[in-house]
Amino acid sequence: MNRVDAADLPPPPATADAARRRELLAVAAQLGVPADYARSRGLRRVAEPARLAFVGYDIHARPQWLTPRAAQAWLQLRQAAALGQVELQLVSAFRSIEYQVGIVQRKLARGQNIAQILQVSAAPGYSEHHSGRAIDLTTPGFAALEEEFERSPAFRWLTNNAAKYGFTLSFPRGNPHRIAYEPWHWCWHAPQRRR
Repeated sequence: MNRVDAADLPPPPATADAARRRELLAVAAQLGVPADYARSRGLRRVAEPARLAFVGYDIHARPQWLTPRAAQAWLQLRQAAALGQVELQLVSAFRSIEYQVGIVQRKLARGQNIAQILQVSAAPGYSEHHSGRAIDLTTPGFAALEEEFERSPAFRWLTNNAAKYGFTLSFPRGNPHRIAYEPWHWCWHAPQRRR
């Protein structure tokens, strides 16, 4: 990551307080997210982080943020990949619950139904992106957010190395959450402390 003066950084995205989270989850229910979504998908509600660290810009020149520890792990992962002649590019990182509501609204407006949407996007309140630990990746020569990413040298490198930096593939084929296969979506998990 290039050194950037703190005054030049974009402001971090706002996170919702408890009252706003309840409002947004009510909006999601009005949009058609089933009341039993969490239980039926085996997903837990995801809290937004208190602090976020700037990690650079995505492929669309939008500022991206992760929790400080996930940010550090991402930068190490990206640097290690570069040493292996693999370029990892961010497509997205932290996404607020409010932003996720907007995704659902835009897809509904384009004519998709809620069942179709929930096959490829977690419901607002349940996306790993809310945690500030999830990243969507691509690499030059491959379309962003498409299964073809699995045929890239970047995916091969991630499969062999991402766990060393705490990242795991969240939605492999046939995952129990019934979310479409996403070879581009990786989430950082804090290492377990040894007792």
